Amino acid sequence: MTAEGRPPVFGLTFDPRALTDLLQAPGDIRDLSLALLQDVVTGDRHGSKLMAELAGLRKLYVDHRAAWRIVYALRPAPATSAYPMEVHVVAVRPRARHDVYDTAAQRLGIARRPVGARAHAARTSSPQIDAYRAIPKPGPPPGLPRPAQPTVLTTKAVR
Repeated sequence: MTAEGRPPVFGLTFDPRALTDLLQAPGDIRDLSLALLQDVVTGDRHGSKLMAELAGLRKLYVDHRAAWRIVYALRPAPATSAYPMEVHVVAVRPRARHDVYDTAAQRLGIARRPVGARAHAARTSSPQIDAYRAIPKPGPPPGLPRPAQPTVLTTKAVR
């Protein structure tokens, strides 16, 4: 039974590298991750489905900024398990630069599909756009004193 009194619905397994991810995560992320996984195991929470090459996997947002993610699979448990299905955690990592998704794909041996020419072109920026940007005019180098400006006091003293 869990702390809330609900029995687990799924078993829980970790990729050994995902367990290392969890242990190396900051303390607050580790605590939030374990609480989320407890909710998943009891059936109270389900992560969003991933698409494309990671279809069949799910993701959970760990923190309120959504900077950390858990990627897991819901798969049949081994015959010796007490549960028919298990939650298999693949990665617990930051989302920055798609780190968690790239790591999950690598751990599962999923190669990225090559993109076609049109998709590649849509994801890149056009060199023509850079050509039309306004080029800033150089100013005086920093640190040099400004030229003296005549003031009211200095002009009266000269007369």
